[in-house]
Amino acid sequence: MERCAARRAPEEERRVRANAREYNEKFQYASNCIKTSKYNIVTFLPVNLFEQFQEVANTYFLFLLILQLIPQISSLSWFTTIVPLVLVLTITAVKDATDDYFRHKSDNQVNNRQSQVLIGGVLRQEQWMNVRVGDIIKLENNQFVAADLLLLSSSEPHGLCYIETSELDGETNMKVRQAIPVTSELGDTGKLAGFDGEVICEPPNNKLDKFGGTLYWKENKYPLSNQNMLLRGCVLRNTEWCFGLVVFAGPDTKLMQNSGRTKFKRTSIDRLMNTLVLWIFGFLVCMGVILAIGNAIWEHEVGVCFQIYLPWDEGVHSAFFSGFLSFWSYIIILNTVVPISLYVSMGSVTLTPSVEVIRLGHSYFINWDKKMYCAKRRTPAEARTTTLNEELGQVEYIFSDKTGTLTQNIMVFSKCSVNGHSYGDVQDVLGPKAELGERPEPVDFSFNPLADPRFQFWDPSLLEAVKLGDPHVHEFFRLLSLCHTVMSEERSQGELFYKAQSPDEGALVAAARNFGFVFRSRTPKTITVQELGRAVTYQLLAILDFNNIRKRMSVIVRSPEGKIRLYCKGADTILLERLHPLNQDLSNITTDHLNEYAGEGLRTLVLAYKDLEESYYEDWAERLRRAGSAPEAREDRLARLYDELLGATAIEDKLQQGVPETIAILTLANIKIWVLTGDKQETAVNIGYSCKMLTDDMTEVFVVTGHTVLEVREELRKAREKMMDASHSTANGFSYQEKLSSSKLTSVLEAIAGEYALVINGHSLAHALEADMEVEFLETACACKAVICCRVTPLQKAQVVELVKKYKKAVTLAIGDGANDVSMIKTAHIGVGISGQEGIQAVLASDYSFSQFKFLQRLLLVHGRWSYLRMCKFLCYFFYKNFAFTMVHFWFGFFCGFSAQTVYDQYFITLYNIVYTSLPVLAMGVFDQDVPEQRSMEYPKLYEPGQLNLLFNKREFFICIAQGIYTSVLMFFIPYGVFADATRDDGAQLADYQSFAVTVATSLVIVVSVQIGLDTGFWTAINHFFIWGSLAAYFAILFAMHSDGLFQMFPNQFRFVGNAQNTLAQPTVWLTIALTTVVCIMPVVAFRFLKLDLKPELSDTVRYTQLVRKKQKTQHRCMRRVGRAGSRRSGYAFSHQEGFGELIMSGKNMRLSSLALAGFAARPSAGWIETLRKKKGSDAGSPDKALKV
Repeated sequence: MERCAARRAPEEERRVRANAREYNEKFQYASNCIKTSKYNIVTFLPVNLFEQFQEVANTYFLFLLILQLIPQISSLSWFTTIVPLVLVLTITAVKDATDDYFRHKSDNQVNNRQSQVLIGGVLRQEQWMNVRVGDIIKLENNQFVAADLLLLSSSEPHGLCYIETSELDGETNMKVRQAIPVTSELGDTGKLAGFDGEVICEPPNNKLDKFGGTLYWKENKYPLSNQNMLLRGCVLRNTEWCFGLVVFAGPDTKLMQNSGRTKFKRTSIDRLMNTLVLWIFGFLVCMGVILAIGNAIWEHEVGVCFQIYLPWDEGVHSAFFSGFLSFWSYIIILNTVVPISLYVSMGSVTLTPSVEVIRLGHSYFINWDKKMYCAKRRTPAEARTTTLNEELGQVEYIFSDKTGTLTQNIMVFSKCSVNGHSYGDVQDVLGPKAELGERPEPVDFSFNPLADPRFQFWDPSLLEAVKLGDPHVHEFFRLLSLCHTVMSEERSQGELFYKAQSPDEGALVAAARNFGFVFRSRTPKTITVQELGRAVTYQLLAILDFNNIRKRMSVIVRSPEGKIRLYCKGADTILLERLHPLNQDLSNITTDHLNEYAGEGLRTLVLAYKDLEESYYEDWAERLRRAGSAPEAREDRLARLYDELLGATAIEDKLQQGVPETIAILTLANIKIWVLTGDKQETAVNIGYSCKMLTDDMTEVFVVTGHTVLEVREELRKAREKMMDASHSTANGFSYQEKLSSSKLTSVLEAIAGEYALVINGHSLAHALEADMEVEFLETACACKAVICCRVTPLQKAQVVELVKKYKKAVTLAIGDGANDVSMIKTAHIGVGISGQEGIQAVLASDYSFSQFKFLQRLLLVHGRWSYLRMCKFLCYFFYKNFAFTMVHFWFGFFCGFSAQTVYDQYFITLYNIVYTSLPVLAMGVFDQDVPEQRSMEYPKLYEPGQLNLLFNKREFFICIAQGIYTSVLMFFIPYGVFADATRDDGAQLADYQSFAVTVATSLVIVVSVQIGLDTGFWTAINHFFIWGSLAAYFAILFAMHSDGLFQMFPNQFRFVGNAQNTLAQPTVWLTIALTTVVCIMPVVAFRFLKLDLKPELSDTVRYTQLVRKKQKTQHRCMRRVGRAGSRRSGYAFSHQEGFGELIMSGKNMRLSSLALAGFAARPSAGWIETLRKKKGSDAGSPDKALKV
């Protein structure tokens, strides 16, 4: 295993010789072993303790423990510190050991996979971890690729093989790889055993789509490209077997290079806590200095008079030195303001054991949430980390992938236009279009034995046209069956399976199949189609690839009759302008149909063809051989005008269920959603309209497409000017003179009137992300309601997220489902993986995972908001109770000659945070809620306090500290004043040290218990049990420690026999406790009552509304909401992905579905919510943080 972690010097180039392990080992290349674990049985204890004591907190408390071992300093026993410290170290060690166990388990599962390795001319089964660079391995169908391989040969003709790369790039479509011709004939182990070629290539890197190298063999050299490589993480498909040469292994593979280093993520509360802890420590030192000075003065002025019977300790010769020792004594006594239970080491963050338990509980609530369980895929939601739950309640920006995250990535042939006639509209029996939900039976394709039973179409007139022999319809489907790059597999007679490089292309071929034009098979030179039961073989003369400039693909085929025809499908913007003028009328009708389809959000594609003369084709083919392979030049010369327009197709890429509603609700929660997609602009924009991110009601949608720095800067400037002009026309003259702060981006643009959206392409984004323009881009983008970044690379996704983190200082969340989203997921504060159809790389890199985008609203608005609320209430109470406990020692110092004497006995000090007050606050932190989950979803504005850090910030911290100090003052001085003159029932003096200690301790436990009862908003049986059980435990332990039994067993430790019983038997003591409790609690009750009455929070108003609803159920059931219909928009899209020497996708628009929550903004309660949030926004005092509806 040690070789897994071996470090080597950076490579300049890689040299790999086949079947030569000894030669390759001298370069010390990494093995194929993956190691993510940190410890083993031998190293765990020393390494883990070393890591824990690297934390300042643990070192600090170890230092306190050492101080307590010095008799001249400590007035407390050493076990008051060592017991909690050992508990903390043990909890952390157990947690680290558990985490590392699962890492070991995952490593072993991967490393022990089996692979066939060619060793000594024989194939042997070897574990993945034993595969070496230079080995030749054999892969079989449906196997994962073990390492980055150079494809040598395969079972397919010409050395072809087919792979699925969902683990790498998030794409489920098939891809083609090909061995170089010189090795494609090495199909048996004998020939491969004699292969001794040497590869010289680039060093390990993370570029998934690029590879450069050269193969040297038999005194010849052959160039290598990415098309010759099989990368680790791919799956071999539709290929019986293949052989490959290992070029990169283990951590050097592109998959592992892209995984990157996992960044340790800290919540904003953790970062604030680090600052507050420093302040508390400074406060502790100040108290120690004050009391030390007091000790020195008292010893100099008063103590010197009592030297006879109160002599200084040995070694103390002056009042100054006595004060110095007293300083350290008080540091020990008062250290509970930073209690030991506040710390458990975890990276660079400090957490309490209670916090860890609370976060663990919140994580289990997410895992157990049945409303986030996908029954179809049997996939529950999963919290893959326990440290970020409260951060889920503070998200301001969401960065989302498109395909597979917002959409299902499942294409459905929905409508088409053929020769000016539109097919696909559902008709009722009388002729008009049927309404939604009134669909008749689907078309019956039983006449076709090769039809796909999963395909459904609802307009029977198209099938009738096929059966009646309409030549235009026949040519339409003939084109769809020929113009593609789909691979066909016939597993049994009549059972066809298509493997398409894009799901939309597969949908078009499947449509042609069901309507009687069945693509059966292909060879490099022919395509066989069964046309209405008759097998026809076409000679394939050329395939003209798609690219981003041409936006179309074409095939040239020769029919059995010898007729040569060019078939083309592509974007309407490209093909319609190339039609022959005689097609103008048909073009106008088809354009109307395209507008109609686009209005429904469908992805559109135009089909056309041109007949070619034999001589014309031969002349073009000769020019092609001379000119090279530039496809844009090839076809522009070949078909400047298309003879016939066949029609158009419309494919629906369905949104995931609930996406528009989720985006609408999250937007109402003041969360900005940015879509970062590798798809092209038209597709992404139409998805934006389908999701309701973009609407026709928006003031303007800015599109940035500049190719140079100057063009991009100018387009961004114009966008800002338009927004400013609109703002000036509605407001009293903002001036655009505001400068940007280095700590937080602020701009008058964020207060503009109107709603805007920004769409920017990848090449423009590359310029916008440059250092001198990134602030301009961010300022423009943040002023927009929606932002869509198209054609972005995985690196650009991460850069956009990092840019927002850098300047906005807002909590970001990235969500995606493919390996191309991993960098974005790791960069954001919170990463969410969709366990969809694009592999599991995104899930493995994520902090949270589930199967559908719609679950995001529940994750944030319910679990996230509750986690933030609970953590804030926990921390506020935690600081309050500890300051109330500790500050009593400070006041007592002024009455005990600053002698570092404690008020409480050492057992109470030890058990206060561990037993007496830990469980009630734990129950509140795990179970508390202000409003039910239904109200959290119904009122998204409840989410805003987390975004504004209203529930726990420096102000709230100081309020808690002030309340704790106030409580400590009353806790000390009320009993002190009473005990000064009080007597027992028998007339004896009541005032003695132990009676005073018992009274103060009892008052403290009762007051903090009543306080947590007031803080608890949602009572469960567990809350009741923990609060009253803690009180009962206190009294039980108190009486036990003052009992005869313990005194007889430990006479030196439990000297004060019967003190608790005698003290608590006095009515005066109970009256003192009652008075202290009332005086401590009543101001809190009064303040909260007045605040609730005069300035209620939104949650208070929602709770009140809930009570009113319960009383008026019948009336509210009669109320109905009426939503308005969604807007429509036209637009075209053409897929952008390029395959192996062939075109891949087709063009289309996203469907615009109506938003179920369109009436949400019209909810009757919006008025009072708006008033309340405006009031809260003015209190926040920050224009970009205004709470508005």
